[in-house]
Amino acid sequence: MSSTITRSIAVVAISTAAATLPRSGVGQGTPKQVVKPPISQAWIDVATFSGMSMGPGMMNATLGSLMGGGGGNQTAEFGYTETGAAGRWMDVTLYTSRNTSLAEATQAVPPGTQLAPTLKLQTPEHPKPPPPAEEGPTEFNYEPPKGKLVMYWGCSETVRPGQPKVVDLSTATMAELGKFFESRRATQRGAHATFGRPVWPSKDDRRALPANSSIAGQHGFKAEGVPESFSFAIPPAQDVMPAIQVRQEKTSTAVKLSWSAIPHARAYFLGSMGALPDGEQGFMLWTSSELPESGFGLFDYQTNTAVDGWLKDKVLLAPTVTTCSVPNEAAGQGMLRAIAYGTELNLAHPARPADPKIAWEPEWNVKVRVKSMSTTMMGMEGEMPGMAPGAETGAPQDTAAPGDPPTDEQKKKKKFNPFEVIKDAVKDVVP
Repeated sequence: MSSTITRSIAVVAISTAAATLPRSGVGQGTPKQVVKPPISQAWIDVATFSGMSMGPGMMNATLGSLMGGGGGNQTAEFGYTETGAAGRWMDVTLYTSRNTSLAEATQAVPPGTQLAPTLKLQTPEHPKPPPPAEEGPTEFNYEPPKGKLVMYWGCSETVRPGQPKVVDLSTATMAELGKFFESRRATQRGAHATFGRPVWPSKDDRRALPANSSIAGQHGFKAEGVPESFSFAIPPAQDVMPAIQVRQEKTSTAVKLSWSAIPHARAYFLGSMGALPDGEQGFMLWTSSELPESGFGLFDYQTNTAVDGWLKDKVLLAPTVTTCSVPNEAAGQGMLRAIAYGTELNLAHPARPADPKIAWEPEWNVKVRVKSMSTTMMGMEGEMPGMAPGAETGAPQDTAAPGDPPTDEQKKKKKFNPFEVIKDAVKDVVP
């Protein structure tokens, strides 16, 4: 008996000692590769907007049309890839650590852009300081909101069990509102305007992408402090995407949505927001997701990894899907948005060494993001055409921006506005 106990103790002791001894390739960890930041970086955002213009670029787009648009007459402003102005837009930002006050740069572009040989990038001006805040308290008589928020989701001709999700605005807490508007989001920093980082379109070069232009081909940056090696090719998969134009057909049970497949689209997502029926106060949301999803964070560029994950979760529609039905109870009367996600491209030079013992010291890297979006009215049968030159039908983090603060007069007499409730809820939920 004692010998058995002795052997058992010996086995435990030997096993414990073996577990603590270093083994070849185990316990010592894989050598961590030294990765240094690139000398220069560039961000290129490409967007196609069709349907109803929803941003500040609407006026310029309209003027461009009146002046014979469709070619080179349309003018652009930096940031149009985020505004929703109908057209085809590209924003570019360049940075180099060797010259953090860089004022100008040039970008060589292929002939297919119809803007060759170069674009002129210029640094934005120093931002003006905000006006001093007024001192003293301001009267604020807040009236509790009334009405409700209603959410449906999924492609179906009838309302599915467990729907809709409803929030009573008169009793809802911020936590409940936050849960209602909770949305997936994996938007990273893209093209941005910061002093010392030249951008295009610029003050002296406001040309827009002409209709039928292509950005596929060889590009390169030149500027003081930018490595001479900063040259790369944009493949056809990251070219300007065609407009996504949603057709609608009303039936006795649903609104049937359909669109033509877009080459190189990685996934699709649709969503609508409108008034409740029969004059009831509040708002109604619908999204094409198979899971409860408000969609507020999804109408923007997303990473490839996130898109692939959300495809598996059936939050996004596969690139082979070109139809989706919305039950009449969920359709409402409001705005319908659709987005086709392109594939994000990330390039660096030189390439990362496979041997982790060799440090990676890239001279430059570039990120190219692509999307196509449309805005129409839910229930509008047929197809909403583009409303500006460049929104043709077949031709080839740091993003959240809070709205302006209310004026004193608005603060003194603030009444219920569902858009304000939605904006405030999203601001609290989405960083």
